[in-house]
Amino acid sequence: MRFRGKSIRRKIVALLLVPLVSLTAIWAFTTVLTGREASHLFDVSSVMEEVGYPVEDTVRVLQQERRQTLVHLADPRASDGIAALRRSRAATDKAVERVRASAADPDVRAAMHQDSGELNAVLDSFEGIESLRRSVEDGTVDRSQALDLYNRLVDPCYVLLAHLHVVEDVELDKQYRALVNLARARELLAREDALLGSALIVGRLSPAEVRDVSDLVAQRTLMYDVSLPLLPASERDRYEAFWKNAASAPLRVGEEAAVSSGAGPPRGITAKSWDTAAGHVLTELGTLNDQATDRYQDRVRPVAMGVIVQAVVAGTLGLVALLLSLFLSVRIGRGLIRDLRQLRLEAHEASGVRLPSVMRRLSAGEQVDVETEVPRLEYDKNELGEVGQALNTLQRAAVEAAVKQAELRAGVSEVFVNLARRSQVLLHKQLTLLDTMERRTEDTGELADLFRLDHLTTRMRRHAEGLVILSGAAPSRQWRKPVQLMDVVRAAVAEVEDYERIEVRRLPRTAVTGPAVADLTHLVAELLENATVFSPPHTAVQVLGERVANGFTLEIHDRGLGMAADALLDANLRLAETPEFELTDTDRLGLFVVSRLARRQNIRVSLQPSPYGGTTAVVLIPDALLTDDVPDTNGVGFRLDRPQRAEDGKKGRSRDAALSRTPVQRPGLPASLLDGPVELESPVDLDALDDFPGALGDEGSGHGGLFRPHRSLTRSEDERPGRHREQHQQTPGTREGDDRGED
Repeated sequence: MRFRGKSIRRKIVALLLVPLVSLTAIWAFTTVLTGREASHLFDVSSVMEEVGYPVEDTVRVLQQERRQTLVHLADPRASDGIAALRRSRAATDKAVERVRASAADPDVRAAMHQDSGELNAVLDSFEGIESLRRSVEDGTVDRSQALDLYNRLVDPCYVLLAHLHVVEDVELDKQYRALVNLARARELLAREDALLGSALIVGRLSPAEVRDVSDLVAQRTLMYDVSLPLLPASERDRYEAFWKNAASAPLRVGEEAAVSSGAGPPRGITAKSWDTAAGHVLTELGTLNDQATDRYQDRVRPVAMGVIVQAVVAGTLGLVALLLSLFLSVRIGRGLIRDLRQLRLEAHEASGVRLPSVMRRLSAGEQVDVETEVPRLEYDKNELGEVGQALNTLQRAAVEAAVKQAELRAGVSEVFVNLARRSQVLLHKQLTLLDTMERRTEDTGELADLFRLDHLTTRMRRHAEGLVILSGAAPSRQWRKPVQLMDVVRAAVAEVEDYERIEVRRLPRTAVTGPAVADLTHLVAELLENATVFSPPHTAVQVLGERVANGFTLEIHDRGLGMAADALLDANLRLAETPEFELTDTDRLGLFVVSRLARRQNIRVSLQPSPYGGTTAVVLIPDALLTDDVPDTNGVGFRLDRPQRAEDGKKGRSRDAALSRTPVQRPGLPASLLDGPVELESPVDLDALDDFPGALGDEGSGHGGLFRPHRSLTRSEDERPGRHREQHQQTPGTREGDDRGED
């Protein structure tokens, strides 16, 4: 029997069930043994009443019929002999019918068990009575043959009586068999009476008859000598006194006379004297046998009652012990199961409820009290209690470790935020300085270098802001009034290294609410950065957008190798679930940043296979972040990183006018779009759109509605740093698919 993998409840039940089953088996075995003995007593009592006593009565009437039959054969002409024979035959038939009726009872048959074979033999012998009687009436048998045939009718009856076990007691069983043998001794005397009485009527004894009489006397004497010692002394004394007193003297004298006279006419004995002596002895012996049987029943009754009481006591005590064991086993088992269940519930609560709750609260920045979250539980002073105490200690250690880890992460986050804030301040000052230098210079080469440096600084500040976002703090850039969505996308493009490869389709005229401008700009910039990094350098990244039922969708298509199905699923799960940022997971910074920003503004971001063979990032901006109050920027993207002073307006226009006459004029950007002041709102430490040129082409101007940043102010494709070229050239061959999490 294997219980591996089963519950502890089943194992405890099996452990308690084994002794209970064993005890039940022992109790059942003992009860069956004692009950069988008691049942046997009842069965024997029923058999004695229904079979034993009727068979004894039948034997006695058969003895009478046998004697009358032999007397009739000795003197067929005697008138009183025929009448006596008929009376004896009627009595025999009545007794035999009673035996047959008892034998036909199924209950009697069931009570006899193995003794039913002897009963069948008795019934079979009774079947020959009628044929024997007809033979006697026809005169086809003599006295010797008739005696032998009647003896064969009687012998099976004594065999049946000898096999009836009264009680499972050796001494009493010997006494019972001795009583049966005493009944056999009386049967021998009855045979002697029939033989000698019929011979005396004839008037002579044959040598065979003399010999038979002598044998019967010897067998009877031997039967008494063997059986009387097995009886109690009182019973033995009664039989010995009977055979020694004057009542049995005429019988003994007649036997000696018959045996001593030899063949021929008997001397010293007559038929009348023998009938009187033998009839008196047979009657006295029958009375003695009946009285001995009654006294034997009196001796058997206490023993039988003791057996019955023993069976009842054994069965009752065994049942009580079994029920008590069952009660104790169930109580102990339920106690163990209850303690184990409580221990399991506490373990599940600790691992599945309490610790995750503490971790979530710690992740949310809440304060956690160890004593409140992990109270000190009391257990019993046993092995299960020790396990519970160990579990409680382990739980407290885990919560304390989680609290310390949260404090450590909070400290690390504060350090990151502090460093990022300092970097942002310096980068903002650097951007301001670069802006001043850009406005001051008139040299085309220097202006191009300043634009590159300005662009690089903007990207650096985006990375610093990503560090702030990963630390759980809010970025410092904020905006109060709506900004055109096109300007937000331009600002995001400006924060990407390979902005020249990005093509922005014309977007509908709509605006983004001020509080969402900075987060949306950063989110789109991260997605654009990934699209450019994980696609070949000669391909373009397209940005499309349209109004939908629940808001506005931006689609960013790249033409890289795409992402494997499992990697795409993992990336979408990260974007949807916003998992806790782990310091060891440094190759998924972009995914964490996008997920945090999307969750904060309730924006939905998902990645899908691109129709161009790469990956498409779909950004669903909800209606809550959109507004129809669209500011007018005259088609020119304005700077979201720093304000433009009013006194710098004329300088900017003169600078743009000068640049429009230089060889570095920005392609696709009409000079008229750069004229005129651009009213800007003062942001607080904002970052986004660089001052690289770009414009929306007129639908009929031939620019196809594409926003294409200029290439003349940056290095040509051949002059780009080698690391970028190598990176883009290796991307198609070395990556199996985009890793949208790398920055």
